Order: sequence, then structure tokens, then C-alpha cells
Amino acid sequence: MNPGIAMFAALIIFAVTYIFIITEWINKMLASLIGGFLLIVTGILTQGEAFKAVDWNVIFFLIGMMLVISVLKKTGVFMYVAIKTAKLVRGHPVAIMMLMFAITAFFSAFLDSVTAVMILVPVVMLICHELEITPVPFIITMAVASNMGGASTMVGDPPNVILGSAIGKTFLDFVTNLAPAAIASVIFSMGLIYLFYHKKLHVSLTNRAKLMSYNEDKLIKDKRTLVISLSVLSLMLLALALDGVLHIGTASISMTAALILMIISNRRNMEPVMAKEIDWVTLFFFIGLFIIVEGLVKTGFINMFANKVISATGGNPRSTSMAILWLSGIFSALVDNVPFVATMIPVLKQISQVINNPALMDPIWWCLSLGTCLGGNGTLIGASANIVSVGIAKQNGFHISFWDFTKISVVFTLCSLVICTVYILLRYF
Repeated sequence: MNPGIAMFAALIIFAVTYIFIITEWINKMLASLIGGFLLIVTGILTQGEAFKAVDWNVIFFLIGMMLVISVLKKTGVFMYVAIKTAKLVRGHPVAIMMLMFAITAFFSAFLDSVTAVMILVPVVMLICHELEITPVPFIITMAVASNMGGASTMVGDPPNVILGSAIGKTFLDFVTNLAPAAIASVIFSMGLIYLFYHKKLHVSLTNRAKLMSYNEDKLIKDKRTLVISLSVLSLMLLALALDGVLHIGTASISMTAALILMIISNRRNMEPVMAKEIDWVTLFFFIGLFIIVEGLVKTGFINMFANKVISATGGNPRSTSMAILWLSGIFSALVDNVPFVATMIPVLKQISQVINNPALMDPIWWCLSLGTCLGGNGTLIGASANIVSVGIAKQNGFHISFWDFTKISVVFTLCSLVICTVYILLRYF
């Protein structure tokens, strides 16, 4: 197929798929799989290229985490943590939302954003159930927090893992250069939460009193399984944090933990677990999305657009930094940030040869990281943590549409990108 026609066809398929996802005219999984299938039958991608486009590490990591969480749920530990957290702030819903925002950001900095939401979203849903309020704004803001926290370290978000490996930066390099911007974004966002929700969320005195009267210690159903599960979870989280040294792979780590817990708790009755506890719709949505984005990458659209923007800056480090920050923020809201950052790395390496000064290139690399991680908050499909959070909500009977998510998250995204703009200009220029 002619390269120009291939690029145009890939853009049309991407745009139509995106419209279907936004309007929810058909199920998002079906839309993404049809889009991926069309790229194959039109010859834009071969079947082999489509399979290679899927990040199977992400898919199996998610499966492993879903199985681990399913075992922990049965022990009652989530309800225990939920009641403890809510009682700490005496059942005030906005205080709970702000506290969970900060906790999610902290967890995401040292684990990864997907792990954090898979552990914490079930907790906040239980709190909201007890207080008889909707969990939807809690879930959306926690997804936002996970991407902000993940931006602060090399292990917190997949784009940072890829970037750190590509440019030889250390864990400490990421923390010292990115954490200040991420922390400022988290603090400002907590203020936005109070501003947006302190008059909207109300809990009756009866429900608050009922919550405070709970004896959370009685909620633990199986102490033996809980102790084993928490031990396995702790080792899994430690291995994830140290994976830069261990080089085992996040999927292998989570699947190992899942298999151990399955042997302990469900070794003779796996069918119900596989049917009910794994969110297959979200997993197949990811698979289709990876293939669709690969179509844009292969046909050269993302690379072409990025090169045009960068050439417009004339190679000036300050202008290039700002262009990369906002370009990354915009594109990462529209496509998954993992393939985007992988595409941008070779482009920036070419720019580095022109600038020929590592000290002047550093802020450009940090802008790529901040833009991709924080820009992922811009829409529902911008980051894996967003999709996983919404998937958990749907499994529990709460539907969050593309617009429900985006109309809230885009405000946090724009504010955090402005904060990063000020931070980069003040610190490096």
C-alpha cells in the first residue's frame, strides 16, 4: 500500500474508533478490536506486527494483579482498611477523597500507577458503600493521582521505565528532577478537590455515626490467608520496586504472586475465579488499543507530526522543552503514553545531536517524562490506570463514561501541565 494512503487509512481507523469510544455507540472493547482488525485486513499491519504491537507484559501483569486482589478481597482486609481510613477523618467525604488522593499518589511513586489503583480503588468503593455516596468522583480523582505520583520516580509509570533505560538516568535522577513538580501538582490538585466537592458531597450524621461505631477488627474473615496474602503481596511489591536491578519483569512478578495465592486458596476451583475476577473486557480493550496505535506509529504519523513541531522550535532548548511538554501532554491524552514515549525517544536523540550539550538536553528529557505521565490524565484512554480504574468500577455496578471521566480529569491535567511549565522554566532556564 502507498505510504500516504496507509497513513490516511490508519488515521481514519483511529478517528472512527475514537469516536465510537467517546460516544459509547458500541462497547469500547468491541470498538478497539474492530479497529485493530481493520488495520490487519487492509494490510497496514501484518498479523505478526499486530501481535508484536501488544505489550503482553502489561496484559499479564494486569491478570496477575487481578488474581492477587481477588484473594485479598476474600480475607476482608479491604473493608478493614476502608473503615480505618474513613474513621481517621470521622467520615467527612471530601477529607476522605483528599486523603485517598495523597495515598494513591504516594503508592504510585514506588510501585506503579496500575498496581496502586488496583489495590486502592476497591478500598474507596467500600468506604462509599458504607457512607451511601457515589464512588465515581473518588475513582476518577484516584486515577489522576496515580499518574501524578507515578511521574515522580523511574518505577512509578511505564513511560519513565522506558525513558530511564533509554537515556541512562538513575532512580535518584528522576526523583530529584521530577518529584518537585509531581508533589506540587498533587498538593494543588488536593486544593481543587476541596474547591470542587466540599459542597457537593454530603453524608448523613446517621451514616457517619454508624461508620464510627464499626469494630473493624471483626471484618477480617480469614487471618491465615490474610497473613500469607500480605506476605506474598509485600514480596511482590518489593520485587516490583527492585525490578530495575532484578530484571525479572513486572508480568512475571505479578503472575508468580498470583499463582502462589491461587495454589493456597483456589487450587481445586479455578473456573469461577477466572470467569468473575478477571476483567476480560478491559484486557481485550488494551489489546485492540495497542494495535491501533501501532498503525499510527508504523505509518509514520506520530513521528512526522513530532518532527514538524520540533523543527518549528529551531532547536532552541527552552522552546523545544516547552513544545515537548505540551506536545506530549496532548498526545498522551489521545493515545496510550507508552508507545508515544517509545516513538519520541529516537526523535529526541536526533535533537540531542544538534544541541550537543547533555546539560541542555536534560530539561527536554524531563519534559517528555512529565508530559507523557501527566498528559495521560487528559482522557479516559490516556493511561492504563484510568482504564483499569473504570473497569473496576464497572465490575461493581458503576458506569463511568468517557465524558464522565474526561470532564473532571482534563482540569487536573491542564493545571498540572501549567505547574510543570513554571517549574521547568524556573529551574532550568
